[in-house]
Amino acid sequence: MSLERPWLDNYPSGVPATIDVGEYPSIVAVLDKANADYRDRPAFSNFGKALTFADIDRLSRQFAAYLLGELKLKKGDRVAIMLPNCLQYPIAIFGVLRAGLTVVNVNPMYTARELRHQMEDSGAKVILVLDNFGDTVQEVLERMPGVLAITSGLGDMLGFPKGAIVNFVLKHVKKMVPDYRIEGAVRFRDTLTLGQMHALPEVAIGHDDIAFLQYTGGTTGVAKGAMLTHANMIANMQQVGAWITLSLDRGQEVAIAALPLYHIFSLTACAMVFMRIGAHSVLVTNPRDMPEFVKILKSVPFSILPGVNTLFNGLLNTPGFGQLDFSHLKVTLGGGMAVQRAVAEKWKQVTGCTLAEAYGLTETSPGVCINPLDLKDYNGSIGLPLPSTDVCVKDDEGKVLASGEIGELCVKGPQVMKGYWQRPEETAKVIDDSGWLHTGDMARMDERGYFFIVDRKKDMILVSGFNVYPNEIEDVVAMMPGVLEVAAIGVPDDKSGEAVKVFIVRKDPALTAEQVKAFCRENLTGYKLPKFVEFRDALPKSNVGKILRKELRGPVAST
Repeated sequence: MSLERPWLDNYPSGVPATIDVGEYPSIVAVLDKANADYRDRPAFSNFGKALTFADIDRLSRQFAAYLLGELKLKKGDRVAIMLPNCLQYPIAIFGVLRAGLTVVNVNPMYTARELRHQMEDSGAKVILVLDNFGDTVQEVLERMPGVLAITSGLGDMLGFPKGAIVNFVLKHVKKMVPDYRIEGAVRFRDTLTLGQMHALPEVAIGHDDIAFLQYTGGTTGVAKGAMLTHANMIANMQQVGAWITLSLDRGQEVAIAALPLYHIFSLTACAMVFMRIGAHSVLVTNPRDMPEFVKILKSVPFSILPGVNTLFNGLLNTPGFGQLDFSHLKVTLGGGMAVQRAVAEKWKQVTGCTLAEAYGLTETSPGVCINPLDLKDYNGSIGLPLPSTDVCVKDDEGKVLASGEIGELCVKGPQVMKGYWQRPEETAKVIDDSGWLHTGDMARMDERGYFFIVDRKKDMILVSGFNVYPNEIEDVVAMMPGVLEVAAIGVPDDKSGEAVKVFIVRKDPALTAEQVKAFCRENLTGYKLPKFVEFRDALPKSNVGKILRKELRGPVAST
């Protein structure tokens, strides 16, 4: 069947059907426009220290001049950045891009094995790392001669005396900075000083140049680098911007960047989209410290809060969060994993702001679908396709299915990656001859053009021939007052092929497996009922708090 676009009839007023990717020649041009428009306004802050757009402009130019003038890097060379959220991050990202180089974002929690794979696969010539993770980089670079390390302390951009105090406490009180020695390493602050000695040349940067090598797939196999071009990132900035800026005031908003900037959701939203509209992004270095996170929220009139389900759930269960001032909060955007109804409804009740779910992938820069921000209540949908984005549901033969039918979600648009770095076979597996990216997510579309994720194709549980989707089970169990977190998986079963097993972190220590099963019997049909219930102190999570079902697959409990 031909592709229908019912979503266009249901767009919020003022949102265009298409965007003009040609408006900007590169991400650098977007940055330059923001610097011109919001020069004296705060762009990023951390630990109470703010850098204006003018500061980011000046410092990123110094870093770019160092990379080109001092290190003699050539256009297209890769620079790895291994930092948590701190002021060094936006300076480094925009410096690398200004120089016509490619950013390789690295999870700071990587082991030496994981880091070595990413360094070797990307061919990065430089790595910028926080002192806290210096020993990992030391171990890797001892076997990779020729790669330069740039090191920095968390407090290095905070000014005196705050920066010195932060570095001292991390090193000597909290013991979070290991002893390490990397031959030939240069301090980040020194690179900025050295950069001032070099003129920054004009570098011709075009739409097809690779801005980011964003690695993905590490939880399911060898991590692959998604090649995200300047055009991909500009497109997604414009697509998301066209949608959300109707609700926002340019140059006035305060965004909370709690998700790590090395993750594509936060990278595009906080470092790109919010920068483009002149927002002040508050960088939260350790959002897992929920009491400290609540203190940060108390200190600023925050108006935008992107996050994942576990982050919102954690905040809702942290003392003091409910007493915060939510009068400025305009946009709460959930992505990265499914938002659970129980969490969304509690969020609306506590904050007065609807938790609008969005959907994206590393391979799509990441935005694909988003809900209208004036949504009255949580609707269980990932929303409508963004401008200039086609989305459909296909069966295993590649046929486009009608609304209401479940199949694989497929995406086409200017935000879809160029492909996987040096992996044409892997690229061909996910992008078909017609340019459709196959997401691996099972979904359906309703008659209005809203899409609903049913589950990951590979996570689907087959019980006696019936499809059971973990998201649905988790949504039901999460509604129990005694449940803090839940994950559902399929386990082998002699009678039904597979059976449903749930893992629960209790809010009420008295909660029993029988109570869970009884609650499920009231809310789920027979074949969907959990056969096994296991209680845990914590659930395994990815770097952004996404629950990792893969790590839960193991011996079956007898409860």
